[in-house]
Amino acid sequence: MIKQLDKKALRQKRHLRVRKNVRGTSEKPRLTVFKSQKHIYAQIIDDTKGVTLASASTTQKQLKEKLEKTWDENAAKEVGKLIAEKAKEKGITEIVFDRSGYKYHGKVKALAEAARETGLKF
Repeated sequence: MIKQLDKKALRQKRHLRVRKNVRGTSEKPRLTVFKSQKHIYAQIIDDTKGVTLASASTTQKQLKEKLEKTWDENAAKEVGKLIAEKAKEKGITEIVFDRSGYKYHGKVKALAEAARETGLKF
């Protein structure tokens, strides 16, 4: 149990350290990722205004019905595709990727690559 708390605290420290340098603007907003035990969340944020421009997660009805599991790499790919489509609708083509202190591996990598394949540049 203590090891889990340490892992979470270390991830949060990494996230804060990275966030000092990673900022989203109106021209190039920030795509941030969050993982819980059962779901994956992605948001596109304009940090200058402090506004979320688009969001996607496995908790949304349209994805939940399509997916067998909401926590695996396939779910992350679907979230990546959905967030990229929503960004395109808003006219966003370039973003800054914020992995939120997670390793660029597995679900985070799958989400990022799916967003790239769907048309986002970062």
